[in-house]
Amino acid sequence: MHYDSSCGLNYVLHENKKMYFPRSWDKSYTQYYYSSLLAEQDTASPHLYLTDNFQAQNGDVIVDVGTAEGNFALSVIDKAQKLYLFETDKQWLEALEKTFAPWQDKVTIVNKYVSDRNNANCVTLDSFFSGEKINFLKADIEGAELQMLNGAKNLLAKSTKLRLVLCTYHKQDDAELFNSILTAQNFKTEFSSGYMLIPGLPNFKPPYLRRGVIRATKLV
Repeated sequence: MHYDSSCGLNYVLHENKKMYFPRSWDKSYTQYYYSSLLAEQDTASPHLYLTDNFQAQNGDVIVDVGTAEGNFALSVIDKAQKLYLFETDKQWLEALEKTFAPWQDKVTIVNKYVSDRNNANCVTLDSFFSGEKINFLKADIEGAELQMLNGAKNLLAKSTKLRLVLCTYHKQDDAELFNSILTAQNFKTEFSSGYMLIPGLPNFKPPYLRRGVIRATKLV
């Protein structure tokens, strides 16, 4: 754990890159939070985004929806041609600006919710990336992943080289539903290993164990 006196923020070295944390967090909570991130992305974790066989590629246009502290984005920044970070939580925005300042030429931070409609606070992926291609999409948005997919129908249908990793544990039926949506769009899918048990989730009911993330690759 380190302290940057130039901006008043704590940071850690994540994969040898500075990752900053909210101004309101003290050292002990920041250490606890970062430890949980490392456990979350352990190779045996059901929340693991990337594997040896499922990675972003050099030159990819990468989209991170629900960036939070930016651990995923920071892990792929060297491969990205362009990186879009969608995050609306005010406590993270200052930290993200500082974390990704060294790559500001290829990083865009978007302070909007990604959903199935467009308004002052929300945007669809279809509208934001109209006429553009993306290569890798990660989403962890607290149960709003279905709305995101509904707002990305054209993107899913027309993309020829696209990988997605989506959290599936926030809602009871998300794993089965997302798998159905993606396979219908000619994606090859797989779930992460194991299951997650999070009693504090809304509408928590049997079966209590849920799949953590789904990984999908567009077949051409």
